Amino acid sequence: MGPLVRQLVLKWLSKRSPWSPVIFLILLGAIVAVLPGHRGWFDVGVYHGAVNFWVHEGGQLYNYVRPDSTYGFTYPPFAALAMLPMAAVAWHPTIAVNAALTLAAGLFLVWTLAGPVVRRMGLPRVYGLGTAVVFFGALGPVRDTILFGQINLLLMALVYLDLALFNSRYHRFAGIGIGLAAAIKLTPGIFIVYLLLTRRWRAAVISATTALSATVLAAIIMPDATRTYFTELLWDTSRIGDLAYVSNQSLLGLVSRHSEGGRWFWLCLALLVLTIWGYRVRRADLLTGFAMTGLVACLVSPITWVHHLVWLAPGLILLAQKESTRRLAITCYVLLVSCLVWLWSLDHTGPLGFLGANAYVFVSLVMFVALAFPSWVRVPSMAPVAWQLQPAWEGPRATSRPPQPVRPRVIYSPHHPASQWMPTIQVLASAHARHLR
Repeated sequence: MGPLVRQLVLKWLSKRSPWSPVIFLILLGAIVAVLPGHRGWFDVGVYHGAVNFWVHEGGQLYNYVRPDSTYGFTYPPFAALAMLPMAAVAWHPTIAVNAALTLAAGLFLVWTLAGPVVRRMGLPRVYGLGTAVVFFGALGPVRDTILFGQINLLLMALVYLDLALFNSRYHRFAGIGIGLAAAIKLTPGIFIVYLLLTRRWRAAVISATTALSATVLAAIIMPDATRTYFTELLWDTSRIGDLAYVSNQSLLGLVSRHSEGGRWFWLCLALLVLTIWGYRVRRADLLTGFAMTGLVACLVSPITWVHHLVWLAPGLILLAQKESTRRLAITCYVLLVSCLVWLWSLDHTGPLGFLGANAYVFVSLVMFVALAFPSWVRVPSMAPVAWQLQPAWEGPRATSRPPQPVRPRVIYSPHHPASQWMPTIQVLASAHARHLR
């Protein structure tokens, strides 16, 4: 049934205008944009309010609480310095600037992570990267990051800037992005540990020095806020939110939802994950190492809200490229698009509640194991399909000109990655090439 449906879809699309994919992407993007509902740019509202409270009202940064809520500023003081321009911008322009920066960060990540795959498959950039943008934007964590006005994609872009630097002639500057990200929010600091474990000493020193310098700068400008944060607020997880809330998809969130006083159990789980990560990451290539480190950060962090799971995207791309893990990647992707965990936001009791309310924790764990121990994964590969399609425009044309040679049919080898998951793109690219002629 599956191959027949795909043949019908390809046949339908091949007869449409070559601009059909553009319309398709716009419509799908519009649908994706409204799927999660309106989040009210809540988090960027906290940033904007806290910075203005500090600058214009002379208040203490960490005393600010957003009206009609219990949430205040929870990042290190250097994050407030980085957000200082918000004090000079009104509320609606702040939303627009935040959205523009988040969009730019997302495009950079797609270019960095999916660009090599598109080039390796020989797909035209506009179709390959355009489709990758849609798939990336459909992820629930990405949607929530945009609509909450969060900084997850910006931090991720800083970290993966270093990945790009490692693979360029400017590799001697690698580490700056990780250092800045760690100074803005402590969680990306695990990438400094990754650099140390993989003996990238220069990058580790640069990242640690950058993070320390940024923190010292904030301490000089904001001594009281720095002292308050590192001596009191850093250890107060209740200020960030309820650990048992279903949005917390970390190991501690799982333990808190189903047992009381299980901190020691969480510490044992976190230590086990960190030990496996430390052992396997040294043998992994750079891209796999970065993907595994992002996954581990989500698992061991005390609080990992759903929108923090943008760090799973690189792992999804890696798993989708391997035939043995492609179905696993698709399953994890569908779960992350579905916002499934929210069905158990009010009641997560019982076996079904245990599975549903912690679905993203299990997704993270399965992906981590699949990346750390690829030989363990024995997921049945997708049945090979030799796509054979002759679009209508490739047959003889009834014109007065001599008949043109018929182009060979588009045949997809079952051993080529494109034959399994992107055949439609190549057919539409051929249509667009004909239109340009």
